[in-house]
Amino acid sequence: MMNNLRSGFGAALPPVTLNIIIINVILWLAQVVFLRQGINLAELFGLHYVASEGFRIYQLVTYMFLHDSGSFMHVFSNMFAVFMFGRTLEHVWGSKRFLSFYLVTGVGAGLVQLVVAFLRIQSVKSGMSVEAIEEVYSQGYQLLQQNMNYINSAQGSLNIALNSVTVGASGAVFGILLAFGMLFPNAELFIIPFPFPIKAKWFVLGYGVFELIFGISNFSWDNVAHFAHLGGMLFGIFMILYWRKKDRVHGNYY
Repeated sequence: MMNNLRSGFGAALPPVTLNIIIINVILWLAQVVFLRQGINLAELFGLHYVASEGFRIYQLVTYMFLHDSGSFMHVFSNMFAVFMFGRTLEHVWGSKRFLSFYLVTGVGAGLVQLVVAFLRIQSVKSGMSVEAIEEVYSQGYQLLQQNMNYINSAQGSLNIALNSVTVGASGAVFGILLAFGMLFPNAELFIIPFPFPIKAKWFVLGYGVFELIFGISNFSWDNVAHFAHLGGMLFGIFMILYWRKKDRVHGNYY
C-alpha cells in the first residue's frame, strides 16, 4: 500500500515540483535532528547580511531550502503552495524553465532582503556613535549566538538587522503565485476563510499590497521578511516579461 501511495503521489506531480517538496521536507527534518545535537543548520546555511560574520555567498541559494525548525507550518504552507501552483506552472513551462524561475525568484528575493537590511542598518546607524557601531560589528554576532543582545535599544536594533538570519522558500513561492496570477488571471481560487471564489489576479494583487503594507510598517513583533516576498514577485515579473518577449520572437506563446 505504501508503494502504491508513493507512486500515485509522484505520478501526480512533475519532477521539479516533486523534488522541491521532498528536499525541503527532508532538510526541515534534518534541521530538527541536527539542532538537538547542537548544530544549527539555519545559522550555517540561512541568509545573513553581507557584513555579518555569518555571511557566506552560497547562502543566497541555500537559505530558500531551509525553514523555521520550530514550526512545521512554515515549511508545510510553503510546500503546499508549491504543490498547488508549482505543478501547473511546470506543466505549462516545462521542468527546465520552471526550475530556473524558482531559483531566480528565490535568489532575487534574497538580494532584495539584503538591500532592505542595508537601508535599515544605515537608518539605525545614523543616530549612533562610532564606538557603539564598532562594538556591534565586532561583538554582536557572538551575542546573538548566545541568545543575547544589547540592552541599548539602538545597538540591539542594529545587531538584529546586521546579524539575524533569513530562511524559507517564501520568496520563490511568491514568485510562483505571481506567475500563476499572470498566466491564469481569471482562475477562481477558494481561499479559507472566504466563502466565495477569488480570481487569481485579485488574490495576487491583494497579497502583494498586504506584504507592502506590513513591510513598510516594520512592526517590532513581526519577523516575516515581507520585502523578500515582494522581491520574489518583482523578479518573477521580470522573468515572465523577458520570456514573453523572447517567445514572441521565436513564435512561442503561453
